Amino acid sequence: MLHDELEAHKVDALIVTHLPNVRYLCGFTGSAGVLLAAPRPVFFTDGRYAEQAAAQVEGVRVSIAKGGALAAAAAGCIKMHLRRVAIEADYLTVTQLTALRQALGKGVKLVPLSGIVEELRAIKDAEEIELIRNAVELSSRLFRPLLRTLRPGVAESDAAARLEFLARKAGAESMSFETIIASGIRSALPHGVASPALLPSEGFVVLDYGIVLGGYCSDMTRTVHLGSAPAKARDLYAAVLESQLAGISAVHPGGTTGEVDRAARQVLKRAKLDRFFTHSTGHGVGLEIHETPRLAAKNQAVLMPGMVVTIEPGAYLPGEYGVRIEDMLLVTETGYEVLTPVGKGLVELN
Repeated sequence: MLHDELEAHKVDALIVTHLPNVRYLCGFTGSAGVLLAAPRPVFFTDGRYAEQAAAQVEGVRVSIAKGGALAAAAAGCIKMHLRRVAIEADYLTVTQLTALRQALGKGVKLVPLSGIVEELRAIKDAEEIELIRNAVELSSRLFRPLLRTLRPGVAESDAAARLEFLARKAGAESMSFETIIASGIRSALPHGVASPALLPSEGFVVLDYGIVLGGYCSDMTRTVHLGSAPAKARDLYAAVLESQLAGISAVHPGGTTGEVDRAARQVLKRAKLDRFFTHSTGHGVGLEIHETPRLAAKNQAVLMPGMVVTIEPGAYLPGEYGVRIEDMLLVTETGYEVLTPVGKGLVELN
């Protein structure tokens, strides 16, 4: 499939430097390496990863570079007499691009491309879907133990540390992103990562976290309330939940990401809360926590079977509180499957 994409762009090869893309194409999980995706593909890395590359890399020749992987890839282009070579424009630094041009000389034309491998990654195969299911299942099992740590006077950072310890103990390779535990007025911060702030005696707590397992990410958000929630807070929660369910219902193959965003946003608009919904409705998830497609108002990407996306509307009232609810979904041949098994009714911790 990558070969077809390169032919369509009339290039002879692609120099892959973004490590998640390297992993997707050849299996290497280390932190240094460059893949020359050419008619005779070669993976270049240094001596630290010789044994690892030999064990992991599939379908590609491995070359241990002594002068840097990118320089070795440039030499490989010259040796193969390649004339038009694509680069990942979103990931190559100016310094790297300058060095690459100098190494290649005038005989090779560099063609900047974006999203070539990412578009392939957007459609997950059966093995990838199973790995994502495993990650979602593990992270979901951590939710109830996390709730037991949420008591007034406990620091958000302490609760996050306990969650991350439990995740590692359960087998997670790492967290998908910096854990968000935002309580009280901090729950109005869409990305309020866990801080030294103490949990209040009453108020919302936004819990947004994910783990990496088998290289694939999970992502979920639940908002709970310490103490009994007053009527206004209940109304806000109900509106966000209705918005999230509307977004989920709009997911189907052949639909667009913009349609999903509009479905979720319209509910909050009717509740006069749309101005407090300040981010997109969701995103793809896979080897990275944010992948193609993006579910946003102006994005018209077509949903296709095999895509895994989040649906996560929220409403954030500055100086008061906020609510976000997030599930991961698999786009199927006939509609969707909600992967996140955690209930979404308002939880009040007394």
